[in-house]
Amino acid sequence: MPSPYRRSEHLRSLWPWLPLWTVVALLAIFAHGPMPLYSTRTLAVAWEMWNQHHWLVPHINGEPYSEKAPLLFWLIHAGWFVFGVGDGWPRVLEVIFGGAQLVLISLLARRLFPSRPWMAKAAPWTLLALSYAFLFGLQIMYDVLLAVWALGALLCLAPGVRRDEPRWWLFGLCIGFGLLTKGPVMLLHVLFPWLLGPLWSDWARTHRVRWYGRGVLAVLLGLVMLVAWALPAGFAGGEAYMHRLFFSQTAARVIHGVQTAEPLQSHARPVLWYLLMLPLLLFPFIGWPRAWVALAALRRPLEPGLRFALCWVVPTFLLFSLVRGKQLYYLLPELAGTMLLLCGAIATLRERRPKLANTGWLGTWPLGVGSLAFALLLFVLPNLVGGNHLHGEWPDACAPYSRYFAVVFLLLGLLLLLRGRGELRRLAVAGLVGTLALNTLFTLTMWPRYELRPTSQLLGAAEQAGKEVGYLGNYEGQFHFQGRLIRPIEELRDPGQLAAFAQAHPDGLVVQHPGKLAPDALRYALLVQPFRSSWLVVWPAATLLDLRNGSTPPEPEQPPQVYKADGGRSRTLP
Repeated sequence: MPSPYRRSEHLRSLWPWLPLWTVVALLAIFAHGPMPLYSTRTLAVAWEMWNQHHWLVPHINGEPYSEKAPLLFWLIHAGWFVFGVGDGWPRVLEVIFGGAQLVLISLLARRLFPSRPWMAKAAPWTLLALSYAFLFGLQIMYDVLLAVWALGALLCLAPGVRRDEPRWWLFGLCIGFGLLTKGPVMLLHVLFPWLLGPLWSDWARTHRVRWYGRGVLAVLLGLVMLVAWALPAGFAGGEAYMHRLFFSQTAARVIHGVQTAEPLQSHARPVLWYLLMLPLLLFPFIGWPRAWVALAALRRPLEPGLRFALCWVVPTFLLFSLVRGKQLYYLLPELAGTMLLLCGAIATLRERRPKLANTGWLGTWPLGVGSLAFALLLFVLPNLVGGNHLHGEWPDACAPYSRYFAVVFLLLGLLLLLRGRGELRRLAVAGLVGTLALNTLFTLTMWPRYELRPTSQLLGAAEQAGKEVGYLGNYEGQFHFQGRLIRPIEELRDPGQLAAFAQAHPDGLVVQHPGKLAPDALRYALLVQPFRSSWLVVWPAATLLDLRNGSTPPEPEQPPQVYKADGGRSRTLP
């Protein structure tokens, strides 16, 4: 039984990185509304399951949703039962998941590097500094929760202070929860550390039969948990849903040439795509010379923790590179393994080559210089825009605020130019605060181009008035949660479908997503708002059909609601 002193020590080990990260994450995630299309789609599925009582089979726009397993939706529903329906609880959930990742990587570092207490302190700092991981963690998505289960499963494999054998049943439970979060991809994140166990674990090398035998049983336990949901869900969702759930939605992402009856988000990309994206995934450490020198200086013999990180990160990265479907966030769990490898390499460099490890030439000065250069760009941006030397959506929108943020990046640059102890912590704080600053600048300038509330509320009011809604093209659930829609939006993929919809529902509405705004929209539409680099236009169905047929529709009773790119309203072109 651990003493209260040991418990207090564990609590003190969370200070100050966990409260710092929590405060920054809460500020960032509540700075603006749910981001389309990631967060809005997740919330749409959770809302439709909740409203239509589809507790077993996820649904979107009236159809079974085979893309994801239901655990995240169930966790959202648990909070809604307590706090009521809203987007606050799902955001808090994501912050909890992110904090759990930091705690788990600290525990994993403590187990894998028992002779290096610095590792348990340094690993969470490196993980919270990653800009992409932080920004993606603001999305209400499945991959942060998946990373929690992957880290939990690998923590069960790592030897503890009192027990070298893995905790197999907990390993199986974490695999099962990961499978219920995002399906079979969970196995790819934990497969190689287990299969290559004898390369890093003395216990696995000595007890190979038990390692693989009980590991197989643990994996089977996880699969049983998935099948316990998937089989009844497949029968409840119908034959087409079952086929997509058990075959096409996984196979089409993995294998080139697999055809599906319905559109599938396969995200097909070339083999080297992840390699090319490494600078973005690993920023700011991509600009820290000490990190790369430490990795390049690694030599055998390597301690077990480093061998574990290599067995996890390298083969998993290669496998995901060979998989057909690729997105940056698919590698989110492996970022923790990469940070373990990085911290272990730095610790080894300090031990074996202390003079090289402490030289100022390998410090954070490149990032400091880059931050100062970025501060200078932000400071002169209003002059560049005002003098017609630079134009574009981002420069034009950011220019009114850029000088305030130039001060932030000036201070961060000076912080990164400091030398001496605490270099890693200074880098982590600068990375975290810099990412928060960029998110705040985005909120103040570009967020109105992503805010779907005006269109969603209009569609919600129309549905309550008994009007049907159609969408030109592929609808991804982006209006359902904010508009609290309870009926499907009909997808209109060709002119014939638009004509049939307008004839069947003459008082219905049609949402259009044009790249450029037609002059007729400012005369006949109900609502016009910017969306990313394009527009959203809500039309009376009969009016849009008349315009498409070359007829002149009757004048509307009221002028359209026109929203400007800064979030304000106008009756003229934004």
